Amino acid sequence: MPDVFVNYRTGDEESAATMIARELARRFGDERIFFASASIDPGRRFPVELVRAVEECQALLAVIGPRWAEVRGADGRPALQAEQDWTRREIQTALDRGVLVIPVLVGKATRIDRTVLPDDLLELADFQYRRFDHRNAASDLTTLGDTLARLLPELSKVDRDDRAAKERTEAESREKPARDTGHIRMRTHDVEQRVRGGIGNLNGDLSGTFVNEPQGPVNTGRGRQYNAPHFEGDNAGVQFTAGDNSGTVHQRFERERRPSDDGR
Repeated sequence: MPDVFVNYRTGDEESAATMIARELARRFGDERIFFASASIDPGRRFPVELVRAVEECQALLAVIGPRWAEVRGADGRPALQAEQDWTRREIQTALDRGVLVIPVLVGKATRIDRTVLPDDLLELADFQYRRFDHRNAASDLTTLGDTLARLLPELSKVDRDDRAAKERTEAESREKPARDTGHIRMRTHDVEQRVRGGIGNLNGDLSGTFVNEPQGPVNTGRGRQYNAPHFEGDNAGVQFTAGDNSGTVHQRFERERRPSDDGR
């Protein structure tokens, strides 16, 4: 049973109707979309199949181009005014059955003029419509498909585009942790290569001061730091640094006491 019936007029934007039917069939499945030239098998009774499809569908798309109301029948009169005109009969049947009817205005077609409609189709002028333009075909077809999926729950369950989008999102979610892990490993390796010769352990966020390749004693805690460098001349002695590493570092040199001459 089809969910969507694509209604159109021969001589007015058949190509647009064909594009719409094909795209909807691709997205929701062939069996969900009724398009007369593709959905009626050879040997079937054309009038019976059309009426049955309209009565069983949930939505009818009335594809309306600039010549929709101007195309004339064999008698020279506007085809829309003939009671046996199939485009008119399909829409009328849908309205009588309470089927959702969505006008699809193609190209330069404007909102339907009530004055050109027969009395049994006057409602058509009041319905909210969607647009289709060949220059924006991809975008307009996506919008139309999204609208049908939102309005018809049965279509949303078989929406191939929605399923594909969810599968892409899930695949990206699975790949992201792997990419992040590789990035972290690279950064760790980089840190290990760059901090050789330092002191202490590198944990946490590496905030604070890191001393790389120290050339002498280093005090990383609180308290005084004592150094005993070699000096020549009168400066030979003990050097110590006072402070707790939280402020100014003070240095003082003290001369070592030498034994007096009396002690020699």
